[in-house]
Order: sequence, then structure tokens, then C-alpha cells
Amino acid sequence: MSSWKKHVSEHSKTDITKRLNSLPVDIRHRTEDRLHVKFHREKHTYISRLELFFMLIGPGILVMIADNDAGGVITYAQTGSIFGIGFFIPFMILMLPVAYFVQEMTVRLGAVTHRGHAELIWKRYGKFWGSFSLGDLVIANFLTLVTEFIGITVGMSIFGVPRIISAVIFVFMVIVIQLFLRYYTWERISLFIAVFNLVFIPLLFFLPHPSLNHILDSFATWKISGGVSSLFIYVLLANLGTTIAPWMLFFQQSSVVDKGMTKEDIKFGQRDTLIGASVMVVVAIAIIILTGTTVFGSDSKGTLGIGDILRIFAARVGIFPMELFALGLVEAGFIAAIAISASTSWAMSEAFGWKKSINLPAREGVLFYVPSFIALAIAASITLIPNAPLGYLNLTVQVIATIFMPAAMLFLLLLLNDRGIMGNMVNKKWQNAIGFSIIGFLILMNGLYGLSVALPSVFSHLVGLL
Repeated sequence: MSSWKKHVSEHSKTDITKRLNSLPVDIRHRTEDRLHVKFHREKHTYISRLELFFMLIGPGILVMIADNDAGGVITYAQTGSIFGIGFFIPFMILMLPVAYFVQEMTVRLGAVTHRGHAELIWKRYGKFWGSFSLGDLVIANFLTLVTEFIGITVGMSIFGVPRIISAVIFVFMVIVIQLFLRYYTWERISLFIAVFNLVFIPLLFFLPHPSLNHILDSFATWKISGGVSSLFIYVLLANLGTTIAPWMLFFQQSSVVDKGMTKEDIKFGQRDTLIGASVMVVVAIAIIILTGTTVFGSDSKGTLGIGDILRIFAARVGIFPMELFALGLVEAGFIAAIAISASTSWAMSEAFGWKKSINLPAREGVLFYVPSFIALAIAASITLIPNAPLGYLNLTVQVIATIFMPAAMLFLLLLLNDRGIMGNMVNKKWQNAIGFSIIGFLILMNGLYGLSVALPSVFSHLVGLL
């Protein structure tokens, strides 16, 4: 971000600099960023408004693209290879407004309260519910980190890089990015990395027989290949879990706070989130089309392994497109590892009252940084276990995220309806209706899957009635 100093006189510059230097380093950096935003907001020119938009976007795009993480890419690839494109392309389009609606609430909550999600839960509902919420997040984040390193190590193995080397390199890079960059630079570099998530879109042009009519037909029929089964419910839950997940709530709200966004910035945060949600869904659909038109119906249908999917994709489309797919998988794991480790750091620090900011120097932020770094190292190590069922593990982690999501969303809605912290910016009735409808749908899907596992005959009978 260019300096705020060019906007003020020498006298004011000296006075502001003295005041800034008296602040803790993390607050000083945030205040400098806000000063720059303030001066651009006061200019009222088209160029200044455009610059202001690019200053304030970030958390929404970053959380949504990071949500297309390695686990998400693998899930979408597995979805296309098992069920084709008949049901899940329309389903993913429906998930766009759902993802936007859920994440938009975190923008308002963070901008109004200037507090992270974990901190608000801890202070408003006490240690028990704060511990419950934090425990859900830490477990889900750790398991999700495992899927990121599954994607990274599998993707890098396509280029002959041993898994242990790729795991060590990417753990080191995530640590360096989080430890040595201030928030604004960390966010911009993360967004630059996130751009490479778009690699899956041009891959569509490599398909040997792309059929637009076949894709459009999926909207007309919305047909489930093989009908409703326990596997279908399982994969549907996995797609839900990779589209809306607990870590996203904590990450975006804390990111909004660390960025220093205020009530005046909410409309920018909403646009930022809408752009991110749109990109997320377009990339997800591209991946489902890629495997749904090349791998669907092959023998890999039973293995669910990303390695098998990549090999069949290469045989049908070519080595170069498969390598681009592998690079996209690596990027997805990398950007998500950055975001999820930050989410863990913010949440734990908010809950326990530690200093909490990406702006913190290494020495001052030991408690902030170390827990997520330990989680990174352990998660990367798990992916190195020989003969681990990585394909099954990936889908299971997404399903676990779906199981945890209703509780996370309930806390979010309770906070958004609390006039003591939100004032006149509490949720409207229609927003609550949508929010509780999403919770109800998640609980219904979780219940159906539980029924299919515990009482398969009852589940089959119920499906037969439908």
C-alpha cells in the first residue's frame, strides 16, 4: 500500500508519525492502512474510488478461493468421476448464494464489532461454549490441513518430487509467509497465489469432446446417476462441507478485523465476498466438468483416489493438461494452508487473550504463530504414512466439516441477532429465515447419512418412497 504521508503537510506528518510510533507495532500498521483508506475516501474521484475498492477487497476473495482448497479440488474431481455432471453442476450454482449469504454475515459482524469470531463467542456465551466452538474449529482445521498436504504431495509427485520433500518445502513456505509479512503484504501475496486457482478453467479447452448440450441438459433433467444412495448422500455432504465450512467463518471475520475494516467498508466487503463466491463456484464447476466428461464411468469409480483420477485424465486428455491439473491441486493446497493456519492462529489467540495479528513481529507473536505451525507440521507428516487411504480420508474430512457446520452457523446467527453488539445492524427477518433454513438442510443431510449407515434398510425404504 502506498504511503499515507504524501497526503498530509510536513507538520501533520511529524505529528501523526509521533503518535503512530507510540502505538504497539500491530496497531500501528493497521492504523497506517486506515489512514490511507481515509484519505482516498475523502477524494471523491473515480480513480480514488477504484483504488479504494482494491485496497478494501481481500478477505472475501481469499476465503472463497482458499475454500477451493486441495480437499475441495479432490472432492469435486471425485464427484465428477463418480456421478458425472448431471446433478452437481446445478447444485454448485445453487451453492453460490448460500456461500455468499453465510460469509456476508461475517463481514458485518467483524466490521461492526472489531472482534474476531472466537473472541465474541467466548465473551458473549462463556468458557463452555467458547471451548466447544474453538474445539470444533481446531479439530476441523487440523483435519482440513491434512487434505491440503494430500493435494500438495500428490500434485508434486506428478513432477517427480518425493512427498517428504514437498511436504517440508510447503510447510516452510507457509511459515515464512505468515511469520515475516505484515497483514497487507500477506493478504496481497496470498491473493496473487490464489489467482492460479483459475488454471482449471482454461483446462476445459483441452477436453476432446466438450458437449455444451450435455452440460445444459443437466439443468433440464438434474438427474442423479445411480439414483439416491448412501454414497450419493456421502458425496453430497462432502460438497457441502467444501463449500461452507467452520474455518471460513472464523477466517473472514478475523481477517476483516485485522485489516481494520469499519461499518463504512461493509459494502466493499460484500462485493468482495460476492466476487469470491462467484469465482469459487465457476472453478468448482470446471473441475466437475473436467472429470465428469473424462473419468466418469471408468474403473476408478470405485477407488476414489486422486492419483487414479489424474492417470485416467492424462490418458484421455494428455500429459500437459494433467500436469496443469496437478499444479492447480498444489496451488489449492498451498493457499488453503496459508488461510487455515491463519484461522487457527486468530481463533486461539482471540479465545485465550493472546496478541492476535499478522502484523505482529515474530518475537511478540510467539503464542499467535506457534500453535498453527505445529498443526502444519503434524498434518504434513500424516500424509507421509505409507498406504494411508487418502481418497477416503479426503471425503470424510469434508463430511466432518458439514457435521460441525450447523453449530458454527447457530453461533453466527445468535451473534448477528444480538443488539448489544450489532445495534441496528442485526439480521433482518428474511436473513434469519434463510440462515435457519440452511442449518435445517445441513441437519437433514447429516441425519440422512447417519440413517444410511446405521439403518441401511430403513434408508432404502425411505428412498423408495421418494
